[in-house]
Amino acid sequence: MNKDKQLDCDESLGVCGLSPGEEGAVQREPKKLELYVFVDPLCPECWAFEPTLKKLVLEYGHYFSLRFFVAAHLDSWNVSENKQHKEQRNLADLYEQTGYQTGMSCDGDVWHENPVNSPYAPSLAIKAAEMQGRQLATVFFRRIREMLFLDKKNIADEKVLTDCARHVGLDVDEFQKDIHSDCAVKALQCDVKTTKEMEVEKSPTFIFFNDCVEDGGLKVSGLYSFDVYIEIMKEMLGKEPIPKEKLSLEEFMKKFEFVATKEVAVVYDWSEKVAKAKLNELALQQKIEQVPVKHGVFWKSIV
Repeated sequence: MNKDKQLDCDESLGVCGLSPGEEGAVQREPKKLELYVFVDPLCPECWAFEPTLKKLVLEYGHYFSLRFFVAAHLDSWNVSENKQHKEQRNLADLYEQTGYQTGMSCDGDVWHENPVNSPYAPSLAIKAAEMQGRQLATVFFRRIREMLFLDKKNIADEKVLTDCARHVGLDVDEFQKDIHSDCAVKALQCDVKTTKEMEVEKSPTFIFFNDCVEDGGLKVSGLYSFDVYIEIMKEMLGKEPIPKEKLSLEEFMKKFEFVATKEVAVVYDWSEKVAKAKLNELALQQKIEQVPVKHGVFWKSIV
């Protein structure tokens, strides 16, 4: 499997993921690996992968760059109303199951109360947000999923998308122009094209490339334990990757601002019980506050 060299609408870091390094930082040496990540804004498994992705980037981001692609299966929504209702019921069940099993809350009631009629609008919005910079697009993508999975908002509604843009600090006037622009459409088409060329059939899918152009990429579809991704990195680097020192929990909360207990547990290799106890300590110091959700608890930085 060879990397696509014709993507003039993509940058070396993706649209909707976490940057392995600070934006604008000077890299002292080239990254040895490149990781393509294919995601769908409606996909609960992509949401459930957030804790592992955070841990991967925080500990090993100095070894790889990320390129994210919106891989929503847009054609699959062009069905009859009856079939669409059936698909929505299936998604409601999948959201509930994912939230219960993974600790990353997904409220399936959105598909009964406020269903999203297509992933097209949020996918286009992600590309529009990207035009204002990688970091803002990252935060925007996280925010629209919080609105969907936690707040049961219809993220195909342009008003909801505009509210998200305003919330994360995007220039709202520019965002509204860009979401209706040919440039955003072209960028989304580019992602769809790459998804097909890479034979990506489900989200999330990850393709690891090393710096040897003769080697093909290594594709991993679906969710696996953290150790699996480290073994892949070890194989492709030809050596054992060395993790960075962890941030303190307070630094972590300041950096990400709104996270699930599960995310903290995964990043710090704690049980959820220990993670909650540590987070409660910060809450008692009035540095964060607890935000109850349908499945589990989220925490919000207030300093």
